[in-house]
Amino acid sequence: MKVASTAPLLFFDSGVGGLSILGPARELLPTAPVIYAADSAGFPYGTKSEAEIAARVPALLGRLVERYRPRLAVIACNTASTIALSAVRAALDIQVVGTVPAIKPAALLSKSRVFGVLGTDATVRQPYVDRLAAEHGSDCLVLRHGSAALVQLAEAKLRGEPLDPTIARDALSGLLDQPGGDRMDVVVLACTHFPLVQAELAVAAPRPLRFVHGGEGIARRIAYLTQGQPWPAVPSPGTAVFTRVDGDVHALQDALRQYGLERIDAL
Repeated sequence: MKVASTAPLLFFDSGVGGLSILGPARELLPTAPVIYAADSAGFPYGTKSEAEIAARVPALLGRLVERYRPRLAVIACNTASTIALSAVRAALDIQVVGTVPAIKPAALLSKSRVFGVLGTDATVRQPYVDRLAAEHGSDCLVLRHGSAALVQLAEAKLRGEPLDPTIARDALSGLLDQPGGDRMDVVVLACTHFPLVQAELAVAAPRPLRFVHGGEGIARRIAYLTQGQPWPAVPSPGTAVFTRVDGDVHALQDALRQYGLERIDAL
């Protein structure tokens, strides 16, 4: 199938977390046209039921694909990917890249054979995480903790609001205080929001920890799936699409511009 050079990449998340996936993709494919879609009316996903997410995400992506005709869609959200990826792939006629917790790299990096998975409540309880841990970290103790507050911290940071340092500290304590937590040396940031507050997590850590996430790997996957396709000669302003546009969205404009997203649209 012939692809127009103007056909965009579509990134989808509940909020701004997917920017941690968009950033590396922009570095690898600097002239790629971009649509970044955030389901602000449904945010946050991490506290929703699997049934809600499984119904909501394919329907929204269907509307986005119909409107923007992307060459490829990226579900830049761990919660949506672990619950709805197969349904989205079945519903769409374009390639769909999901975001999975970086458990394999964590298992390779961990010297102590104890690593943590820090995500949303919805992500850390998924059987998908069980399978990844069994496949790649069968000789490891894998600790898990869900933090809805850390998702909100990332959103607040990008809006330029003052941050409460206890939120990052409490999120890490949820892992460190578990049996074996004193030996943990690697933390998987299993929510795309969390790399945006990695600096805050590092400051909150009582000792040096390695943080891993999947942004660069997903960027390489996008580049691989689109190799040989034409791209514009020069970058163009990207569009950020929200399912609800309110004061919080307008407060994000400066941060969005840093990722090349100059326009705001409503779905």
